[in-house]
Amino acid sequence: MNSRENQLKAFDRLLTIMDELREQCPWDKKQTMETLRHLTIEETYELGDAILDGDLEEVKKELGDVLLHIVFYSKIGSETNDFDIADVCHEICEKLIHRHPHIYGDVKVENEADVKRNWENLKLKEGKKSVLEGVPKSLPALVKANRIQEKVAGVGFDWEEPNQVWEKVEEELGEFKDEVEKGDQDAMESEFGDVLFSMINYARFVNINPENALERTNKKFQKRFQYLEEKAKSLNKPLKEMTLAEMDVFWEEAKTI
Repeated sequence: MNSRENQLKAFDRLLTIMDELREQCPWDKKQTMETLRHLTIEETYELGDAILDGDLEEVKKELGDVLLHIVFYSKIGSETNDFDIADVCHEICEKLIHRHPHIYGDVKVENEADVKRNWENLKLKEGKKSVLEGVPKSLPALVKANRIQEKVAGVGFDWEEPNQVWEKVEEELGEFKDEVEKGDQDAMESEFGDVLFSMINYARFVNINPENALERTNKKFQKRFQYLEEKAKSLNKPLKEMTLAEMDVFWEEAKTI
């Protein structure tokens, strides 16, 4: 691992390159915070993919891409004299110190749950009107549901035991089934949302990140289906001409790989 001195030199090198690109590269000169936004979101998702794949070499590369964006935004901010990378660093340092009074103050905590509760209470003292203000509106619905539940749990609005949450899941499943039988599309959608929300809540109680869990299943399904496609191709037989029984043979094979 690099020494702190080498780490600082590497960061200084990145800042220097950013200065040069902003001054000399036609593409970099044209960028604004707005034009970079969608690219930043894309890079963040690519980092997430690398983490789920357990590919640490790729994680390192994607972290570099995300870091570049942070430096890029800071460079743009410095050009309008609004903020620079030092301001960004100091801002997060001050926030971390303030939000961790159990480290930098005399507050006592027993566990992670205490830390989360203190965190949310401190946010309210900072002037936030709601603990839910910190949940981005543009988050994907599944991730947003998980964050909402974590936020309210941080101030004590939560179930006491996992079995209580599971009973809620079963209750919501029953209500959803009732609406399916009635055929009311709007009510079905509403109840299905309740089922998902309660399942996400239960996942939190058994220490499962629902986004990671679903993405693992997505990847698993894709891998198995692509195996099925390859087998069909080797037989020169289009999938749409295969029976479900024929496809199931290869699907079961894919599970063993």
